[in-house]
Amino acid sequence: MAPPRILDPKAIPVVGVDSHLPPVDARRLTPETLRGRFAAATVWTPEHAGDGARFRPEREPMHAAVLVPLVQRPQGLCVLLTRRTDHLRDHAGQISFPGGRCEPHDEGAVGTALRETQEEVGLPPECVQIIGHMPTYTTVTHFVVTPVVALVNPPFELSLDHFEVAEAFEVPLAWLMNPAHHRRHSFSAEGVQRQFLSMPWQGPGSDGVVREYFIWGATAAMLRNLYRFLVE
Repeated sequence: MAPPRILDPKAIPVVGVDSHLPPVDARRLTPETLRGRFAAATVWTPEHAGDGARFRPEREPMHAAVLVPLVQRPQGLCVLLTRRTDHLRDHAGQISFPGGRCEPHDEGAVGTALRETQEEVGLPPECVQIIGHMPTYTTVTHFVVTPVVALVNPPFELSLDHFEVAEAFEVPLAWLMNPAHHRRHSFSAEGVQRQFLSMPWQGPGSDGVVREYFIWGATAAMLRNLYRFLVE
């Protein structure tokens, strides 16, 4: 069964905002604390595992990895995200982590995440320090995605693959780890119920102009999983 397509996620009704949940304490969002948290992590169950098993379970899963780049800025850690170009067949115009499909020559999920990030945005691997990974997330297109979490050490200069990436921008990690900014959407189509999260961020883009970046879907779900991991 193919999932009902979401052509305009902003138009899907918001059924709740999670402002009743506590934000992650700022003391847990330092590089040192994050290193320790991931080093001590045991197996854990994510809040959102994805809808891939629900839709088209007969499809052979494809493995992928993304980098969750936490850039060390003087004002605090920021998450480096990308906006995909509008002409792509899959996830056109969406906000995403850099990453992509695993290739046989990659050294596991870490190798895929580093390679794809360098190809998409030109982030040099020597600026990246891997600190851990999160449980896989299975997309409705049946990609089994491993989020690889890393600290990124400035300075660095990005060089975008303009075929795939329209721009790269940063969002404060503390803002994303505050559920007051997490909105829940729900709708029914063709007898199928679908739900997703969004985190609309207004901030400066790569050109310095302030605009809204509608973070939703798999990217928002993986960020919510990171929230649950860090708040507990």
